[in-house]
Amino acid sequence: MDSYTRPADETEGWRTARGEGSLSEVHRSIPVTASGSSWRRAAAFVGPGYLVAVGYMDPGNWATSIAGGSKFGYTLLVVALVSNIMAIVLQSLCARLAIGSGRDLAQACRDAFPRPVAYALWFLAEIAIIATDIAEVIGTAIGLNLIFGIPLEIGVIITALDVFLILYLQKLGFRWVEALIITLLGVIAVCFAIQVALADPDWGAVITGFAPTTEIVTNPEMLYLALGILGATVMPHNLYLHSGIVQTRAYGDTLVEKRQALKFATWDSTIALMFALMINASILILAASTFYSTGRTEVVEIGEAHSLLAPLLGLAIAPTLFGIALLCCGINSTVTATLAGQIVMEGFLHIKLPPWLRRLVTRAIAIVPAAAVTIWYGDSGTAKLLILTQVVLSLQLSFAVFPLVIFTASKEKMGPLVAPRWLIAFAMLIAVVIAALNIKLLVDFVLN
Repeated sequence: MDSYTRPADETEGWRTARGEGSLSEVHRSIPVTASGSSWRRAAAFVGPGYLVAVGYMDPGNWATSIAGGSKFGYTLLVVALVSNIMAIVLQSLCARLAIGSGRDLAQACRDAFPRPVAYALWFLAEIAIIATDIAEVIGTAIGLNLIFGIPLEIGVIITALDVFLILYLQKLGFRWVEALIITLLGVIAVCFAIQVALADPDWGAVITGFAPTTEIVTNPEMLYLALGILGATVMPHNLYLHSGIVQTRAYGDTLVEKRQALKFATWDSTIALMFALMINASILILAASTFYSTGRTEVVEIGEAHSLLAPLLGLAIAPTLFGIALLCCGINSTVTATLAGQIVMEGFLHIKLPPWLRRLVTRAIAIVPAAAVTIWYGDSGTAKLLILTQVVLSLQLSFAVFPLVIFTASKEKMGPLVAPRWLIAFAMLIAVVIAALNIKLLVDFVLN
């Protein structure tokens, strides 16, 4: 059985033959050595997980975590933990779909559903990517403002220039994109390690914060922020992104090679997401120990948090580190969001735009509302928009999660790499919980 090889044009379980690979310009471009130690082979798969992890610590996360930490202390740490567990399960299914079927999630949806349904899912995916991009545009602009004093309105426009950075790095090779992401993640980690050490939180309360409490569901305000954290953590565009970029590895076509690729890709995303949990928890812990403990429970703006760090922590370097980390997060997130946009458009619509045009279109759609809000409402408006974008992402999530679970549970579509029943049961529970929480959020809004 381990000698099984699925022919490139095999369509069993799918209505159409596999077409062009996801992100065709870098598809199967990174070699995976067939000989040597398992460590060398595993090293070839390190990278996609960190691009995915970026989406779990983007500027939208900062807004929800700062608001949650300043208002409710360490209570919402458990939401960050549960969200991360959900993310690990769902991202492992993305890798399984990509390696088992040779399709990304957008291509799979286009094949499996009637055209009107596929178009509706594409539209919802685009809304999710626009919401993501708005958060990243605003976050990058705030970072530029905090470090260099550049006005928010100008900073929003400057963010469009990262299109050319992505194009340049992809020309050098996809490994260069991954190297940039991992380097900036390292900078973010160092910045937060120093800030948390300066804040000196109550570690007993931190540990207690990872324990669940019913108040999160019964308190509408807390649920709103909890769903914001969930939406900022488990992000729809990341499911499309991961199922595309895993296929940048030339892992072979035999079942043995695919099983090994799936194992290494899952380890890559799991370790990267645990790293993302550390960053998310650090943001919330910093807000709780710096603001909540001093009675400043209404801090929701990133800019306000930055300005209060120096007097509360007593060191001028704290806000600088905060600004650097935010800017790195913003740059990282714009790279991954635009890659996800390319995967979604090409997979659902089979429209191939030049990469520079696709990225300019995505960024232009995000810049218009972001620029309007920053010009008219300033910092307070951007803070509200950041949290709203994360709740929008949470509401969109089910429309990506349910198809993913359905596909990976199908023996006809996945062949020998169909997901085990226990994993599908767990993933379906996650999908139902996300849907139920979103319905409750909508009901609370209607009743209020």
